[in-house]
Amino acid sequence: MEPNSPWRTADFRTLFTATALGQLGTNIGYVAVPLIAVTTLDATPGQVGALATLSTVAFLLIGLPAGAWVDRMRHRRVLITADLARAALLASVPVVWWFDALTLTHLYVVVVLTGCATVFFDIGSQSVLPRLVDRDGLVRANAAVMTLIAVGNVSGRGAGGGLVQLLTAPLALVCTAGAHLASALRLTALRRAPAPSRPPAGHPVRLSAQIAEGLRHVLGNKELRALALTAALANLGSQIINTMLPVLFIRDLGLPASALGLFWSVGGAGLLLGARCARPVADRLGHGRALALAGLCLAPAGLLVPLIDRGPGLWLAGTGYLLAMFKTGMDNVLGVSLRQRMTSDSLLGRMNATFRFLLTGALAVGSALAGLFGELVSVQSTLWIGAAVLAGAFLPTFLSPVRTRRQLPRPPAESRHPVPGR
Repeated sequence: MEPNSPWRTADFRTLFTATALGQLGTNIGYVAVPLIAVTTLDATPGQVGALATLSTVAFLLIGLPAGAWVDRMRHRRVLITADLARAALLASVPVVWWFDALTLTHLYVVVVLTGCATVFFDIGSQSVLPRLVDRDGLVRANAAVMTLIAVGNVSGRGAGGGLVQLLTAPLALVCTAGAHLASALRLTALRRAPAPSRPPAGHPVRLSAQIAEGLRHVLGNKELRALALTAALANLGSQIINTMLPVLFIRDLGLPASALGLFWSVGGAGLLLGARCARPVADRLGHGRALALAGLCLAPAGLLVPLIDRGPGLWLAGTGYLLAMFKTGMDNVLGVSLRQRMTSDSLLGRMNATFRFLLTGALAVGSALAGLFGELVSVQSTLWIGAAVLAGAFLPTFLSPVRTRRQLPRPPAESRHPVPGR
């Protein structure tokens, strides 16, 4: 095992295992929740879009302050509480359905509150990771986590489609709740989660000042700003597509839930391959050049996705989705590693919160636009809009200084506490 391998650290192994369980639950729910709306509650495209929007709107509402709060709190406690909340909320759906009382309103409330818990879990896990492993091992650690997420997309979404067919969509959420509960129990073994940074005695720092510092750090840096814009556009385009896929597969094409799960699994396979190839490609071409060339060569493949039909078009669309997600998998490893190396420990929570605000906020906007376009034009036209955005998402990074970066920068010196707000 290499000296700076993250696998030498017991706490990284704990976080990795808990993330694996959480990803399994999240991906089963990713398939089951919209199918509950379509098959059990007869939701329209606009209602499916609203459901997807509400599942991510929490990042727009509390994403930025959550970063400052996470920087002040014990990360272990944040992660465990978030997982327990998600388990309880998702378990309520099959219970209410069992008593024949499930409504779209209940589903809306569940996805909003689950999204709030996910805000804290995502920011907390990305902020604690660089403190658990050596900075030189960040690319390996992020590659492992992104590979795990990709495997979760393949196995979890494939399993989600199968479970929906076998158990019905509401009962499939029992597995989702159980996976989050298991993740919370695993996180109790996390021991090295660092104490929160605190301002000097007598100098309280306003929350708004801390949020502003995180925003300046990301948006004031050309490379970080380009990474954020590329990722936000990729999320916007992919979410427009993914929001309409349940309606297209189940209602318009009459395909089974397992086919939808399999299609999403193909995208997960692309993420997996991209994450695994990111490090060797970056070692050969340079960190920034790998990011730029992956976008130039692979992002346009997203234009094949709207060709979905019941025949050969389904295979062609799947190939395009695989290649577009391959690019996203590389971006996730290399982009996350770069932004972590450019950020001091005291700013990690706020940096991650700013990125999550922009990236997941783009998911909320994409869901809303998909529902709107799905009602005003057609599902197929909506897919073309999403594909066009996805295909052009690489441009901010390609046109930025990131393209010329050969290696990751040296870790910055620990930043001082911000000047107290006046």
